[in-house]
Amino acid sequence: MTSLAESAPAGETVALRCMEIWGGNRAVDQAASVPGIDVYVQSTPHDGGASGGDIYYISQCGAGNIARIVLADVAGHGADVSELALSLQKMMRKHINTADQTQFARDLNREFDAIETGGRFATALLATYWAPTNHLILVNAGHPPPLHYRKAEGRWSSVERGAGEAGEVANLPLGVIAPLEYSQDAIGLDEGDIVLMYTDALVEASGSDGVQLGVEGLLELVSGVDASEPGRIAAQVRDRVRQVRGGMDSDDDETIIVLEHNGGAPPRQSLGEKLSMIGRMAGLGRVYRGGLDGANGA
Repeated sequence: MTSLAESAPAGETVALRCMEIWGGNRAVDQAASVPGIDVYVQSTPHDGGASGGDIYYISQCGAGNIARIVLADVAGHGADVSELALSLQKMMRKHINTADQTQFARDLNREFDAIETGGRFATALLATYWAPTNHLILVNAGHPPPLHYRKAEGRWSSVERGAGEAGEVANLPLGVIAPLEYSQDAIGLDEGDIVLMYTDALVEASGSDGVQLGVEGLLELVSGVDASEPGRIAAQVRDRVRQVRGGMDSDDDETIIVLEHNGGAPPRQSLGEKLSMIGRMAGLGRVYRGGLDGANGA
């Protein structure tokens, strides 16, 4: 697998080719593009640092039909976790093109548990866009839920992670328990739909009353932003969260990833190739809208 540079000129869109990967844990305000999805990443390490504990990756594989977006948050921030964050980067790079996200999550959890973490853990949100059916497939390892804007309805909603079987311990952060199972969910996307991924600095923001914003508070806040310009959503959200804090900066690393379904068509693929790839990505927990061949709808 070839690799893009960890950074690109500000203001330019990183156009990923098949088997390329872009990302890191450094401060960035960048756009990237893959077939069907435009991605906007804004990451600000704590206290103006050059790098922090928030890690983001975008890759493209599967003959251009699969794009993967990973956002992880290592407990703590700044220089205290920089070495650990780099170790986790390497693990993500190693597994970024694993077709089955549940296997990817299990491997990450096992490897993270095996390294010296000093008792730290990491939450992670793994998202794979499957271009032939316009679905975003999600695995949530203890991370705050993404928010979904459905353009046809003009409203935002939170995407809560699927629950395991009764009595089953599942979907916890990385490094808490190993081995651990992870479930997959899927969102059907239409052109113009938006998915917002973020780290917990946003939901933990609080005002003078000490009450944290929480997911519901963030959802209410995001519902007031202008969704017609996806490239500006991250900045709008950051500004509004900063207002909640009374104009103060976050005391944690802060990362926002905005995904917009641009309606771009995936590369042409034979029926055999489609069936093979869908089979490798089967085993979904829930499909939020529409169906996906080879998966169990809900």
